[in-house]
Amino acid sequence: MANRVSEIQHITKGSHWKHIAGVENPADIISRGMSPIQLQDQRLWFKGPLWLCQEKSLWPSNKPRETIDSSLLEEKSIIALPTIIEQPNEIFSLRSSLFELTRVVALINRFRHNCQPNGNQPKLTGFLTHAEHEHAMIILIRLSQSESFAAEISALRKGHQISASSSIATLNPILIDDVLRVGGRLMNAAISSDRKHPIILSHRHPLTKLIMVQYHRKLFHAGLQLLVSTVREKYWPTRIRRLANTVLHECVSCFRTRPKVLDQLMADLPSERVSPAPPFLKVGVDYCGPFPVVYPGRRAVPRKSFIAIFVCLVTKAVHLELAGDLTSEAFLAAFKRFIARRGKPAVVMCDNALNFVGARRELDVLRQLFLNQQFQESAVREAAQDGIDFRFIPPRSPNFGGLWEAAVKSFKTHFKRSIGVRVLQHDEMQTVVVQIESVLNSRPLTPISNDPNDYEALTPGHFLVQRPLSAIPEPCLLEIPENRLSMWQRAQSFVQQLWKKWSVQYLSDLHNRTKWTRQRNNISTGTMVLMKEDKLPPLKWSLGRVVNTHQGPDGNIRVVTVRTKDGEYKRAISKICVLPIQDNHDVSTQ
Repeated sequence: MANRVSEIQHITKGSHWKHIAGVENPADIISRGMSPIQLQDQRLWFKGPLWLCQEKSLWPSNKPRETIDSSLLEEKSIIALPTIIEQPNEIFSLRSSLFELTRVVALINRFRHNCQPNGNQPKLTGFLTHAEHEHAMIILIRLSQSESFAAEISALRKGHQISASSSIATLNPILIDDVLRVGGRLMNAAISSDRKHPIILSHRHPLTKLIMVQYHRKLFHAGLQLLVSTVREKYWPTRIRRLANTVLHECVSCFRTRPKVLDQLMADLPSERVSPAPPFLKVGVDYCGPFPVVYPGRRAVPRKSFIAIFVCLVTKAVHLELAGDLTSEAFLAAFKRFIARRGKPAVVMCDNALNFVGARRELDVLRQLFLNQQFQESAVREAAQDGIDFRFIPPRSPNFGGLWEAAVKSFKTHFKRSIGVRVLQHDEMQTVVVQIESVLNSRPLTPISNDPNDYEALTPGHFLVQRPLSAIPEPCLLEIPENRLSMWQRAQSFVQQLWKKWSVQYLSDLHNRTKWTRQRNNISTGTMVLMKEDKLPPLKWSLGRVVNTHQGPDGNIRVVTVRTKDGEYKRAISKICVLPIQDNHDVSTQ
């Protein structure tokens, strides 16, 4: 019915709907039913109401009644039964440990025993005995069962059968010493009485959870199967597997051995990735290495060298530079060589490596120097106005720089497969690096088309070899026949075809989210977390509390500031693990 209404609204979009009385509505005939003999004389069915043959100005303009007489409404009786939900006894919330709770009950029981006139029985003193702990446990179990299975216990005390709809009807429960136990079918088994008739407990009661937690810790944080089988040797909680999974999930010690990091719906691509721009105008940079390289010299020994990888954020073109070390000076030298060969970029995105931070500081000092001397030379003033914008991703968050991390992986793959563990001379290393750069710039950006008129797959190399040193805007030449174009216009038409293919095919391939496809709840300020450290085992990860959240353009939080005993750190949510504690549940519900 909903689909039909939707289709009618779509067909009559823009039309004005008015009310028609039921006696003048032909649809009422088919909805109420009518015999064929009566139908053949029905003018309303064949020609509609009389006013339909008149001018529209004469049609009735009656509207639906805004108020309806209450006597015409259908009366329905509503039955509401008040339900009283009884909360567990306050004694179960006095302690979070079963041993401490039984100790409190044993002390109360001893105090009651010593206060009563017991004749010749001596007063209980000294340490609590095992018998007192067991008696306290029986008291807690009876109280728990009276709150969870009051109807069943009452029926058994009267000698009646429990209701077939009871959750424990299949266990054939029996009362032994006023404790509800499993009747079962193991009466003739050569096992202990506790295993023949385990104590029945409700999985909803807090005492049952305390028992499960105690067994879990007693068994050195055992897994699901061992925990369930051990508990059932004495107790029979309903829905024990669900309860055991809850206990395992909320155990902080177990979580710290196998912590799970947060994730959020994959963010939209930044404008630098999806806006057409000349190659290497917007780049990302990262280091790769170290690689042993032998520099010229009589007694030369291999030195650690690194590869600076510059990736165009628009075309995925790659530029590789050999850097002698990880100092800011080495990076600046490689950066200057990159600018000399590819042109000065407008945006450089990188991680928070110390050499990159130092390079940005030196570039800021250099730019400030240019600004102070701009009255001396117009060229310097022009260069100062086009300063390079360095942007840094959050510390230790490689997923924020996936484009250049993928380029690092590709370079390592080609280098290791072709060179292996051999040590190259400096000139050989330069040659290999440039050749791998050529290979990476020849990889296709789009799938190869089956169209015979489609010359080849789009690659980053197409943009590099066709880009002039100083490009100026050109009119669109795609609709002009090729025989009417000059030589320069044909070259420009080829470049425009590349960008059109980039917009039509390459951008469409960026729609898919390959991972993190689900929307998650945002992390809240005040949440207790573990800070993931790749070089440390999970048990040595630092505890911290989220003190600030950084919201993205889409409203999702992917970066937070965490305060630890050593200070405050800015981290992506992929590097933190939320502890499964009640404090965090309370924070998330605020």
